[in-house]
Amino acid sequence: MKPDIHPDYRPVVFKDQKADFAILTQSTIKTKDTIQWEDGNEYPVYYVDISSASHPFFTGKQQFVDTMGRVEKFKQKFAGKYGNKDKKKK
Repeated sequence: MKPDIHPDYRPVVFKDQKADFAILTQSTIKTKDTIQWEDGNEYPVYYVDISSASHPFFTGKQQFVDTMGRVEKFKQKFAGKYGNKDKKKK
């Protein structure tokens, strides 16, 4: 590798404060703060707004709400119009 052209690839802690979840991984992201990790070493930390520990899809708290009845309206509007094309004889 050529010197001084690549970003600093180093261990970084990504921390989700809402879920009190953190993961240590390699990254080139720029950080200002540091945190002491479980192994006793101090690493740069990057705070994230959402992670797999707090995202509704991964926690099972996601709800699909069809408040306007859009699916039923669509089915009523287009029921039977597609797939039943009359074949014209020549």
